[in-house]
Amino acid sequence: MGSRQVNAELQTSCITVDGVPDAPLPVRDGLNPTRLRTPDDGPWPTVLEYLVGRFPHDETRLREKVAAREVVDERGHPVTESTAFVPRRDVYLYRDPPVESRVPFEIEILHRDENLLVVDKPHFLASTPRGAYIVESALVRLRRSLGLPDLTPVHRLDRLTAGVLIFTVRREVRRDYQSLFDRREVRKEYEALARYDPELTLPATVRSRIVKQRGVLKAFETEGPANSESRIELLEIRGNAARYRLLPHTGKTHQLRLHMSALGIPIFGDNFYPDFYDVAGNDYSTPLRLLARSVEFTDPLSGARRRFVSERTLTWPTSTPPAH
Repeated sequence: MGSRQVNAELQTSCITVDGVPDAPLPVRDGLNPTRLRTPDDGPWPTVLEYLVGRFPHDETRLREKVAAREVVDERGHPVTESTAFVPRRDVYLYRDPPVESRVPFEIEILHRDENLLVVDKPHFLASTPRGAYIVESALVRLRRSLGLPDLTPVHRLDRLTAGVLIFTVRREVRRDYQSLFDRREVRKEYEALARYDPELTLPATVRSRIVKQRGVLKAFETEGPANSESRIELLEIRGNAARYRLLPHTGKTHQLRLHMSALGIPIFGDNFYPDFYDVAGNDYSTPLRLLARSVEFTDPLSGARRRFVSERTLTWPTSTPPAH
């Protein structure tokens, strides 16, 4: 079975080992290994038979991977044809890089030192491998082009959002910088273009409870204690459109998009909120007008105050886009 088939089958059930320092396989060609957890019980005498039983369409390719010693257990020992099945154990293997159409936009480097790489991500490029976008992600592109196999994102931006994206270069400092985001010690500023509503009082702080269910594309707001907070400010008015500053205090999935929609001014180019409408993966005609303008924090290693600013600008629509 071809590599695209095995990749498609395994992506739906495996977990990418993104930035886990104790993964038993190194990064290869910009890609982390994939981890698969065996179930609590089953009739399979060997690990290979379990894999073949779970992914029958990929039997030929899986047997090739085992024969090539490219499938290992959690201790890094190669899985052979006779390796016994053990419940609740991790199995690691490399996905075959898929054939993807190149996203026709470039990543600009804003800053690089021994610990950090800060880039200006374009619209339409995923931050990390996910779903249909594996090779065409900022992480894999940068690992390959810069020769940095340990490169790991400190945070993420939606595929449709452009702007400042920060990576650590060395695994030894990952936790130091990622903890800044966990503790909400990072000031993030976004800009967005949306409809101008003269009856909307701004600035405003939006708080709500956001839930994102696994396997569901859209997040949604629900009753209950707020777990998200955003401050929305008006920066500029051009006819029926306006430019807004968005200051998220929390970092829930699609938080800014949901909060702008809740105010009745969904971001231009947003095909998720308030209502979903389908857009072809290779349709780059209408970018989401959302930009991660700047990221600011106190460096956990040097103690210096650091601020990184995007050099991109949002394109104003020629007319106010219709509501979907």
